[in-house]
Amino acid sequence: MEEQYEVDLVYITERIISLSFPASAEERSYTNHLKEVASMLRSKHGEHYLVLNLSERRNDLIKLNHKVLEFGWPDHHAPALDKICSMCKAIDTWLNGDSHNVVVLHNKGNRGRTGVVVAAYMHYSNISASADQALDRFAMRRFYEDKALPVGQPSQIRYVRYFNGLLSGHIKINNKPLFLHHVIMHGIPNFESKGGCRPFLKIYQAMQPVYTSGIYNVQGDSNTSICITIEPGLLLKGDILLKCYHKRFRNPTRDVVFRVQFHTCAIHDLGVVFGKSELDETFKDDRFPEYGKVEFVFSYAPEKIKGLGHLENGPSVSVDYNTQDPLIRWDSYDNFNTRCEDTVEGEPGKSNSLSHIKFSSEEMRRPIVLWPL
Repeated sequence: MEEQYEVDLVYITERIISLSFPASAEERSYTNHLKEVASMLRSKHGEHYLVLNLSERRNDLIKLNHKVLEFGWPDHHAPALDKICSMCKAIDTWLNGDSHNVVVLHNKGNRGRTGVVVAAYMHYSNISASADQALDRFAMRRFYEDKALPVGQPSQIRYVRYFNGLLSGHIKINNKPLFLHHVIMHGIPNFESKGGCRPFLKIYQAMQPVYTSGIYNVQGDSNTSICITIEPGLLLKGDILLKCYHKRFRNPTRDVVFRVQFHTCAIHDLGVVFGKSELDETFKDDRFPEYGKVEFVFSYAPEKIKGLGHLENGPSVSVDYNTQDPLIRWDSYDNFNTRCEDTVEGEPGKSNSLSHIKFSSEEMRRPIVLWPL
């Protein structure tokens, strides 16, 4: 599995197949390899293979096999928690429908997406499947640890842990409303030649933008901290993605300072801290100090939290509230599924349907709802 591969097909188990293409694959090469793979799968498995597409929608997948389920989400990101559950249920239902059935996990881009599904199904089958599938779970764990984990993102690992914790009962569901009041960056990354950065915040709920901050301008060394305050507090529920960008000075471009995903049902503390190693992309960015961290301050009500005056920024921090700037307003997750190429930024697919695949009533009666979302 060289990094320069053009196509990578791995039988993780006898019935779960990983089909990966690099994000940089040229369209002609991708299409030709896809035809060859489809021919091989038909010769070996006939009509008994189901494709789970983890990338953006592609018409060429449907042409080669009508049994395609669309579960795509942006590369390098974690999928929604309920989507993880739906994927595991779809795999389990298909594999239990016929002993000859196999599942193909199609991904064009980073292997982290495949790793999320493999790791999640490993935990799912550990609870729902029989003991004779222990070898399959061992194979899934080996694939995840050897091939996917090294290229995964902290939020992907976090969501797999969420899923496992909810399945096992180790994570109790928090149904209380959470209001976000402060985002504090401890340690200022050096995104400008003279040090400091010009950060602004975008918050997404279910991959829809719900908040954009002003542009902060902070100078000084990396020991400084900066607080972005939201008043009244912002109500958050479900899958949350928070991205902090740096707006370049005199340059119409922006860089990602940090990105983090979490689900409010797993948040039980009103003060949540993510270290550098827990921030997507940032964990390997030398511009972000090693001891840097991001703190979130929540409450159970929108009113301003009393006694936190010490969080206010000093006079050296200025704020530009011109959020009408197209660079600030640009939603990088818009129209994810109208694209043909994979990018780090996009909007996840719509809800998926199994209506075109026939399952028995007994199979469909198997429980899927493991927790309220």
